[in-house]
Amino acid sequence: MPSRRHDLLAWAVPRLRRSRELESEAAERERLERSHAVLGRTFPTRLVPRFSRRFVLDVEQLDGPAGAFASYTVTPRHVAPRRTIVYLHGGGFVGPLDPFHVRYVARLASGLRARVVVPDYPLAPEHSWRDSHAALADLVERLATASPDGVVLAGDSAGGGYALALALTLRDRGGPQPEGLLLHSPWVDLTTSTPDTDAFTERDTWLFLGKIRAYAAWWAGGEENLSRAEVSPALAPLHDLPPALMFCGTRDTLAPGCRLLAARAEEAGWALEYVERPDLIHVFPLLPLIPEARDAWRHTAEFLRQPPATVA
Repeated sequence: MPSRRHDLLAWAVPRLRRSRELESEAAERERLERSHAVLGRTFPTRLVPRFSRRFVLDVEQLDGPAGAFASYTVTPRHVAPRRTIVYLHGGGFVGPLDPFHVRYVARLASGLRARVVVPDYPLAPEHSWRDSHAALADLVERLATASPDGVVLAGDSAGGGYALALALTLRDRGGPQPEGLLLHSPWVDLTTSTPDTDAFTERDTWLFLGKIRAYAAWWAGGEENLSRAEVSPALAPLHDLPPALMFCGTRDTLAPGCRLLAARAEEAGWALEYVERPDLIHVFPLLPLIPEARDAWRHTAEFLRQPPATVA
């Protein structure tokens, strides 16, 4: 049974984020483009006490087909990290980094004494996966070579799907590989054709299918691209991938896609550990002050603290 704190957040978060179903694709596109035009692309640290005292924040520009975009690196002060975590943030491929992402990134950095790299990739509807995918794969290859204990790819929601898509590309390139994958409620099937999706979305007060389908088509660069491995990695061959840990709750529209990924991983012989929690909402491990998130963190830390030889 979910905790009272979880149920309070399950009620509050969708209201604070003003979650609602799509009115029309045209209106939603206009709203997002207007929001992106006035958006200051920053690294929002306000939920992390004494951030500048505790961490060093660096930024570099990555070159993509549609222009350069920022990638932030968070390093704990007075630490020489041996491992790097590349964290892809969620937001349906249309939402920017928010303070809750940064709060979780800070926890990864401090709790694991790791360097955490957070790409601020270009967003839909103005951009698709093509405008950042190759540049991010290049970045992960470079970091994997430079980090003594390798790289872990991680992400939540859309970012979790992006992390898996990058792992597939890196596998197919045959170069340096990530040591592991950490996926929180990943969006891995943008076709939304997974059985039971309609039933699961009835209990989800945060995610709405109309928006999901519009965002998916924009990110894919057209509905004809929805089943590509770079867009819907759950539908791709899943052999020869690094060990992975995935969390999802059942009050989540994306749960059927996570179940599909887990089933296909088992068929492919991929070491994916799937932790599904009944009645918990989308990306519950990132939510503050709930016991379910504390449990997920303990599991995550145990997984990521394994030496590279056993996470390879």
